Amino acid sequence: MYSKTLVISSLFVCIACNNSSYSNQPANSPTASISKHAESENPYATIKEIPMPAGFTRLSSNDLSFSNWLRQIRLKKDKIVYTFNGLPKRNQSAQFAVLDITVGNTDLQQCADAVMRLRAEYLFATNNYDAISFRDNEGKVYSFNPPYNRNNFSNYLNRVFGMCGSASLSKQLKSKTFDSITAGDVLIRGGFPGHAVIVMDVAINKEGKKIYLLAQSYMPAQDIHVLVNPMNRNLSPWYEADAGDVIETPEYIFSSRELKGW
Repeated sequence: MYSKTLVISSLFVCIACNNSSYSNQPANSPTASISKHAESENPYATIKEIPMPAGFTRLSSNDLSFSNWLRQIRLKKDKIVYTFNGLPKRNQSAQFAVLDITVGNTDLQQCADAVMRLRAEYLFATNNYDAISFRDNEGKVYSFNPPYNRNNFSNYLNRVFGMCGSASLSKQLKSKTFDSITAGDVLIRGGFPGHAVIVMDVAINKEGKKIYLLAQSYMPAQDIHVLVNPMNRNLSPWYEADAGDVIETPEYIFSSRELKGW
């Protein structure tokens, strides 16, 4: 069994979410330039305020559902994505908005970790503590145990982030098709390298056509952010559920066969 720390130290060039856009340059370095896209202020307070194209409405959801909880997540006014060490990510063209969720000060909350963080936060917020459970790549279960407080929860998540990743989460999730896509689903390719992005919201029109929003963290650990759609700038940040087998995100390309749910 390999922890994330061991994988990074022993396979430095073969990491879970390889990001060639990262720079160790200080924030005021010319090589850490911030794009015009990121300089502008985000006008939307929450995920549910991100506007949809004409003719679309958000899928109905139960008030206590994961889908509805994701819609309530607050967004930062600042559209710059920062890494765990407080430096701006070099590539500032991937995000539409940044989630107002901590990233921590260690290089742990990467791609699959952000997905697990959101799922665990939802279960914690709804007092469904017994359901907070993840497995590592060898199948060992990491469950959240008492005391059910924020400090213990944070320590638990750090342990999960260190021991689990895209490879293990891909095994834990269940495959599904795009005609049943819902908020909380995950596009995931498990392995080394691998990547995972989470579906934040889904909308539908009267013809039954669905669109969806995606969010990610990356390598190194960084702010979770809503992705733009490089395949369709006119529809961005929304993605078409029936756009074909290839889902091109700003920093990774998935297959439609890689959609999974909880």
